[in-house]
Amino acid sequence: MENLIQLVNRLQRACTALGDHGEESALPTLWDALPSIAVVGGQSSGKSSVLESIVGKDFLPRGTGIVTRRPLVLQLHRLDEGREYAEFGHLPRKRFTDFAAVRKEIADETDRETGRSKQISSVPIYLSIYSPNVVNLTLIDLPGLTKVAVEGQSDSIVTDIENMVRSYIEKPNCIILAVSSANQDLATSDAIKVSREVDPKGERTFGVLTKIDLMDKGTDAVEILEGRAYKLQFPWIGVVNRSQQDINKNVDMIAARRREREYFAQTPEYKHLAHRMGSEHLGKILSKHLESVIKSRIPGLQSLINKTIIELESELSRLGKPIATDAGGKLYMIMEICRAFDGIFKEHLDGVRPGGDKIYNVFDNQLPAALKRLQFDKHLAMENVRKLITEADGYQPHLIAPEQGYRRLIETALITIKGPAEAAVDAVHGILKELVQKSMSETVELKQYPSLRVEVGSAAVESLDRLKEESKKATLQLVEMECSYLTVDFFRKLPQDVEKGGNPTHSIFDRYNDSYLRRIGSTVLSYVNMVCASLRNSIPKSIVYCQVREAKRSLLDHFFTELGKKEGRQLGTLLDEDPAIMQRRISLAKRLELYRNAQAEIDSVAWSK
Repeated sequence: MENLIQLVNRLQRACTALGDHGEESALPTLWDALPSIAVVGGQSSGKSSVLESIVGKDFLPRGTGIVTRRPLVLQLHRLDEGREYAEFGHLPRKRFTDFAAVRKEIADETDRETGRSKQISSVPIYLSIYSPNVVNLTLIDLPGLTKVAVEGQSDSIVTDIENMVRSYIEKPNCIILAVSSANQDLATSDAIKVSREVDPKGERTFGVLTKIDLMDKGTDAVEILEGRAYKLQFPWIGVVNRSQQDINKNVDMIAARRREREYFAQTPEYKHLAHRMGSEHLGKILSKHLESVIKSRIPGLQSLINKTIIELESELSRLGKPIATDAGGKLYMIMEICRAFDGIFKEHLDGVRPGGDKIYNVFDNQLPAALKRLQFDKHLAMENVRKLITEADGYQPHLIAPEQGYRRLIETALITIKGPAEAAVDAVHGILKELVQKSMSETVELKQYPSLRVEVGSAAVESLDRLKEESKKATLQLVEMECSYLTVDFFRKLPQDVEKGGNPTHSIFDRYNDSYLRRIGSTVLSYVNMVCASLRNSIPKSIVYCQVREAKRSLLDHFFTELGKKEGRQLGTLLDEDPAIMQRRISLAKRLELYRNAQAEIDSVAWSK
């Protein structure tokens, strides 16, 4: 299962390259789901020496105070043969064979991130070591827990370090390697204290006891190593690190490991525990445990990755495509967005989306109601008929039928239909504008580009305003046509009606009697109602032809014409996407690529198993 650890190594490095190293983020994080081993200990616990013993090399910076100021993700790769070398994640093509240079680069890279202010950073350093003397293993070396800030550090450094350590080890996928010194009371161990808080049952904590050889004479660590002093689910492991004198003399790590084995084998108190003591055993047991944890987490990782890919693809789709760089691409992009808007607008009119039915309501309810409110019978009241007939006759009374009076009565009645006709045009115009606004809000792509949204909205409203004027002109012409030419059959019936109404030889005064005037009013009302019924049908046809039909056909035609005249820079001003959205899309795209690669990597390992 060696490739399982290598798989997690690759995924962790990809996460860090993306800037995903377990911090709070608005984006989903893969780092938190990956099993890892975090090394926790106080500054004087011998934590660095344990790591160097596992690796078999001197490579960590040494000094007083807080030396580790950034998390160090240490990935160990076992080689069957060949020369040992190291590589940093930030220097991927540079191999280090001199481990003193590795130590210097760790210090330098720490300073590049934090400066020389002795502050800490949560951004990890990636270090891969390839050697025949290591097991396949990944460890995260965290800054040493401290109780006092030194000169050059903020007062919050103690809390900051503890919070950083806690952010790693509180995650359920994190295995805790708690390093404590045997020559100090275990009850005061920083590592045990913080690990107990996040893992009270000790289900994912490995206890490592250092400096066993430095304990006072007459004392030993058997109770701790046998799990009687502080019980963990996994057995405690004791290690014997090199002394400061050994370090100063550059004692070989391989020789130090041999001396460590000899110590546990030859010390009476620890002989019965020797088979599970020492840094070599520690490395092997951690490697084996990490492999088993990774294997058990693969189904959950696959589920998380598949779910996150769907979420990322959905959000990227919502954010829309990135802006093209060339003028042709920008023009095409704008045209496609406008076509999407135009398509949604047509769907509203055609009933695919709601809103178009409001236009029919204008024709079926508002217009008839407005025509009904005109009250032609009041207009044709007897006194008004008498007045208009008399005025139309002028100085010479009519001989048979008052033709001019009829015309004036009809014209004055029909003219009032212009009001409802104009109101119907305005009502449909208002509905079309409302549908334009609704279509713009439903066109996802327009939300990306505020300037384009404003331009498209303005162009659409200008087009509707122009169509409204043309529609109003055509609709009012229908009314004027009825006013300008009366139906002939209507007048042909008048002489007969007059004969029925009385003898035309009667005196002029008799011709203006109530019965005569009442009959004229009734006849005119009948004619006006006939024309009104006709206009009730023809006005909607005119409005639909001039406004609705043309809006569907050519709402943005003028805008497209002007668009073709613009240069690349002018087109670019229309595609003024919010920088935050652009950055969000880039981040999502990178993260999606990470998850797709992770999906392929995990699937290949899962299938091979």
